[in-house]
Order: sequence, then structure tokens, then C-alpha cells
Amino acid sequence: MNLTVLAASGRTGIALTRQALRRGHIVTAIARDPERIALPDSPNLRKMAGDVNDAAGIAAVVDGDSVVLSALGTDRAGILLTGARAVVAAGPRRVIWLGAYGTGKSAEAAGEGAAVLAKVLGDRLADKVAADDTVLAAGGTVFHAGMLTDGPESPRRRTVGLAAAPRFDFGAKVSRETVAAAMLDEAEAPGFPGAVALPLSE
Repeated sequence: MNLTVLAASGRTGIALTRQALRRGHIVTAIARDPERIALPDSPNLRKMAGDVNDAAGIAAVVDGDSVVLSALGTDRAGILLTGARAVVAAGPRRVIWLGAYGTGKSAEAAGEGAAVLAKVLGDRLADKVAADDTVLAAGGTVFHAGMLTDGPESPRRRTVGLAAAPRFDFGAKVSRETVAAAMLDEAEAPGFPGAVALPLSE
């Protein structure tokens, strides 16, 4: 498959890119500074400069044959929605977007932890929710992950929909490698189009 990884220089983006190459996909890895995509050169890897604030630049890289996997994160409100709009407008075959468990459509399932998370996110919460909604409206899949760690991929990992979501637990970690694997599974065999999915360690 032709996969495009957004925010490929971050820890989750690196995991997505590495695993996608290992699975035999052709990967276009986008980052503001492609030299920071810390992976060796490969015939199946193209490192590209890109910024979600430049919708025309994103459209020049993403096309109707692309499946976009986004690991975009930010500490500033507005970036996520801008990115989601730019990606959707580029017209990819599918979008698989990383969000946060306990926000937007998963807030009710998360329970009391969602209120704590909302206080932590502040004005970034509305940005996250609007970005998720933009992707979902386009038929994409949004993965709501819990607290991320840098551990290995869980051998007992599973992906569930909101109906089977556990209560939010700040002590329940999920590794970036596990999240990346779940997102790639969805790219290869869509199970949650237009819906929120949760990547769980077990």
C-alpha cells in the first residue's frame, strides 16, 4: 500500500513509519524537518518536508491513492483542526488519525477521567474534538489512545470500539508501538471506518 505518515519525526510517527516499512508498504514520511526522521534510507521510504499549515503543500504530497496515518500532536490550539482539514481536502483514500481517549466522542465512555483530561488540555480540547470530527465526517478512523509510553508492542494488544471501551485509567498505559500496530492494522483491513477505535495493550 501507499501510506503517508504525518508528523513522522515524532516518537509515534517513527513507530508508524518503521512498522509500515517492515510490513512491506511504500511510505511517504512527512515532517517539518525531514532530517529528523531518524530511520535509515530505504527504497520504500520517501522523506518529505511538509507543514499542516500549508494545505497546498500537503495536497502536493497526498493523492487519491494515499492512506494517511497521522501522529500529529501539538501544544497549541488550532493546529490539529488545520491539519485535519488540510489532509481531508487533499482527498486521500482513507485517513487514520490519532486522538486522545477521554475527549469528544469517547468522553462519556471514559468516565470521570475525561473531566481531568479536559482540565489538562484546556483550550486544546476543542481543537482535538473538531479535528476528530472532521476526520470522522470524511469516513476516516480516529484512534483514541490512553496514556502513551515508549515500551514495546504488546503481544496481547487488541482494538475495540466505544461500546467495549474501558473506563479511563491514568495507570493503564499503551505503548506507541502498540498504537502504531493498531493503526496499521486498520489501514490494511478497515474495521472502524467513520468511527472511533481504542488501541488497548490487552
